[in-house]
Amino acid sequence: MEISQLGEFGLIRHLTEDLNIHTPPTIKGVGDDCAVARYEGRDVLITTDMLMEGVHFDLTYIDLQHLGYKAAMVNISDIFAMYGTPRQMVVSIALSKRFKVEDLDMFYSGLRKACDKWGVDIVGGDTTPSLTGLAISITCIGDVETDGSVYRNGAHDTDLICVSGDLGAAYMGLQLLEREKRVYYQQVKEAQQAGNKATLQQLAHFQPDFAGKEYLIQRQIMPEARGDIIAALRQANIRPTAMMDISDGLSSELMHICSQSGCGCRVFEKNLPIDYQTAVMAEELNMNVTTCALNGGEDYELLFTVSIGDYDKVSQLQDVHLIGHITNSTLGNMLVARDGSEINLVAQGWNPLKE
Repeated sequence: MEISQLGEFGLIRHLTEDLNIHTPPTIKGVGDDCAVARYEGRDVLITTDMLMEGVHFDLTYIDLQHLGYKAAMVNISDIFAMYGTPRQMVVSIALSKRFKVEDLDMFYSGLRKACDKWGVDIVGGDTTPSLTGLAISITCIGDVETDGSVYRNGAHDTDLICVSGDLGAAYMGLQLLEREKRVYYQQVKEAQQAGNKATLQQLAHFQPDFAGKEYLIQRQIMPEARGDIIAALRQANIRPTAMMDISDGLSSELMHICSQSGCGCRVFEKNLPIDYQTAVMAEELNMNVTTCALNGGEDYELLFTVSIGDYDKVSQLQDVHLIGHITNSTLGNMLVARDGSEINLVAQGWNPLKE
């Protein structure tokens, strides 16, 4: 069987569905944003991510400082998605001979900046040679009060569906970076074919056109973990019933919650929070902005559900948007379009193991 037949989450289920928990400290294993272990009255959260050059990042348009920042933030975001507090981080890197000490200095400066923002200690890791480029593996450890974790499987019929921030901007930033990369390589190719050395020298100082689209670039190369939203929820005494961060796209993440909670959902297109720059860029690229918001990925915003009884409290939170509600599973997972028609939600978010 080809791995692509299963896809990323199908492969995870295939490899882990028969795993048993053997030790009492393990509360939650595979299947959520973090594993959970319990020690001395606190639940310990453990999450890990691996980032591969050419798959998860392209050094053509992200420098090592921003890469370090992003690599740390995507792990910190997983801890927040469990309603926890990040504490420590372990960083492992595999690198080829093309990298210098100064390159790693830049990577770690971004890493430290992200960790300093949320008070996370870098406590160890490993380095090893690579023959195929740069690989980064980060494990983040956090904690939460006993039984305080919020899982993906707690949503109930009539719960409200909320997201923080706005959607689709990181994906539009990626499209913009890819476009400027194609422009650059096309100009290089034409100059090489023409034997124009002067143009090739000029292209060594190529400046991409990002004017008016800086927010999109920032969202792609420098995402922010939404610990501020977790703090606001705690202050408002709101405990989500289910939660996860949006890494692979809203539609994919919402369907994970519905699948694991045994429920359905209604999401209203008119309620999706979309930044002006995102809408403009989608129009420029002749792309449907709603599709970008639903499936773009890498927003690292929080998607969560709350009891309908918390409506008054959650509707007053800054930068939190009500986008729909949970339904009975028999009603399916639907997007309610602006004209009132209903469309089946399809998980079209990024899946690196699919063809």
